[in-house]
Amino acid sequence: MPTITLPDNSQREYDEALTVMQVSESIGPGLAKATLCGMVDDQVVDASFLIEKDSNLRIITDRDPEGLEIIRHSCAHLMAQAVKELYPEAQVTIGPVIEDGFYYDYAYEPGFTPEDLVKIEKKMQELSKANLEVTRTVKTRDEATAFFRDLGEEYKAQIIESIPNNEELSLYTQGDFTDLCRGPHVPSTGKIKSFKLMKLAGAYWRGDSNNEMLQRIYGTAWQDKKALKAYLNRLAEAEKRDHRKLAKKQDLFHFQEEAPGMVFWHPKGWAVYKLIERYISSKMEVHGYQEIQTPQVVDQSLWERSGHWDKFRDDMFTTSSENRDYAIKPMNCPCHIQVFNQGLKSYRDLPLRLAEFGSCHRNEASGTLHGLMRARNFTQDDAHIFCTEAQIQDEVSNFIDMLFEVYRDFGFDDIIIKLSTRPEKRVGNDEVWDKAEKALELALNNKDIEWDLQPGEGAFYGPKIEFSLKDCIGRVWQCGTIQVDFSMPERLDASYVNEDSTKQVPVMLHRAIVGSMERFIGILIENYAGAFPVWISPIQAVVISITEKQSEYAKKVAENLKNQSFRVDVDLRNETIGLKIRDHAMQRVPYQIILGAREQDENTVAVRTREGEDLGTMSIEKLTERLNGDIARLGRNDLEE
Repeated sequence: MPTITLPDNSQREYDEALTVMQVSESIGPGLAKATLCGMVDDQVVDASFLIEKDSNLRIITDRDPEGLEIIRHSCAHLMAQAVKELYPEAQVTIGPVIEDGFYYDYAYEPGFTPEDLVKIEKKMQELSKANLEVTRTVKTRDEATAFFRDLGEEYKAQIIESIPNNEELSLYTQGDFTDLCRGPHVPSTGKIKSFKLMKLAGAYWRGDSNNEMLQRIYGTAWQDKKALKAYLNRLAEAEKRDHRKLAKKQDLFHFQEEAPGMVFWHPKGWAVYKLIERYISSKMEVHGYQEIQTPQVVDQSLWERSGHWDKFRDDMFTTSSENRDYAIKPMNCPCHIQVFNQGLKSYRDLPLRLAEFGSCHRNEASGTLHGLMRARNFTQDDAHIFCTEAQIQDEVSNFIDMLFEVYRDFGFDDIIIKLSTRPEKRVGNDEVWDKAEKALELALNNKDIEWDLQPGEGAFYGPKIEFSLKDCIGRVWQCGTIQVDFSMPERLDASYVNEDSTKQVPVMLHRAIVGSMERFIGILIENYAGAFPVWISPIQAVVISITEKQSEYAKKVAENLKNQSFRVDVDLRNETIGLKIRDHAMQRVPYQIILGAREQDENTVAVRTREGEDLGTMSIEKLTERLNGDIARLGRNDLEE
């Protein structure tokens, strides 16, 4: 007679064991219809799971995050079933859930085409309407291996052979299709209604380039048609905002094959970069940081001592000279410790905050490169704080204040915070990790801000707090971080003299606000669709003459504004005023200052915004006042016009 405790702490007693679905049915037909699975004592299980003892139960529907993940996982199986019905010779391999969707890899020698995706999606819709029951069975490893070999599914058999022999395996069947999976899954295919197949890609078997190439089909699935439509609209909007396309239109930067994953900055793009760099530099100066610069190429032995060589050697660019092996630095921390180590340090010198706009190189796989968002050469707004254990709380707190201030200045108000704890592969003992994790947790709780836990996602040398931005179309970008490191300073012989004249190892806080400067600029381009806030626009205003007769007046106005430190261009081309306006609107210049005969006679200017708003005629002083107001506002959304 199990007693079921529901989330509202109400309890229901039953005369015999029953399934999650039967509990739902006992509560009401509406809930039963919406049920996808259940959470029984913190374990997500199928709706068919039999509850035999007193348990806590939460019914999961498509409105729950777990429900959406199960829909997507089940949709991967639905796609595999459709593929097998249409192309029986295809072999199914691996099909996990990913952000916003799923994929499945197939071994299919002819290869799928975009036209095939249309057929597969149509077949999936048929299978969904058939509302096939999804059932779970358990087999031993040998039974499962034989089962899939009999089906000709050699890849599934290989997967099973890599699983420990004593482990029971679950198989899920819907219609004539059976797949290996831990589950859980939806009760029937009719629960999967809103999906779309997105694209084809190549993928190596088990991600190993030494293995055969498979074909991957990506798809997306949502709880209803409205959510699917909203997602597809977001994708279309993201496509319009692609920073690579906008950069070409606005002449900001480019990439080319001779330097894959490395940016060629053009004058306007570099102007944006330097403006952001100067802004962050000024913030760090106010908060007590000292800027340094460290070498690009460092002896391999330093990376071995720091622990990076074992962890990142495959991602490092290396070189040799005069019988010595070097690595081009992939990060800045070991070099910052070398600066700290110069000269005897006292507890009175702490905290010591060393900052660097450090150029780093990482040998990212060519297939993962994506414009500014993922490059092989990037610059971090990196800093390391050397402090005592007693100073950790204040330093983390001060950093969080600075980070929020910077993000607001760039127009980001929605910040997601996560605490990432010890990974499986790490340096340092558990006692050290306990102290480090506790320090960050206390710092977050003392700030009274919301945060989530990410177990196992910390750096190999210490736990970290991650700060992610949500942009204007709802995408999340992880940018800032602060990490507590008790290990690397000791590995690299950092020390200071304590009050009792004994040598102590400092705590090292790794921190960044925007992370990669390149990636942050890419985020800004896409967030603002190329229309930067006035304060970081490479050109803040363009002076446009209507006819040649206004050329001298246009030069005079432009010179006046430049002398007030505004970034101004002047367009004296012998083109129609309409063409000039369109050109500069496409360049997303904030203000167009249009000068005709009347403006010249009255010593005024006619002003248009890049959005097409006609602000009318005004004095140069009034225009200056408006520009200064925009610049003072930065990118903040919390200041009135």
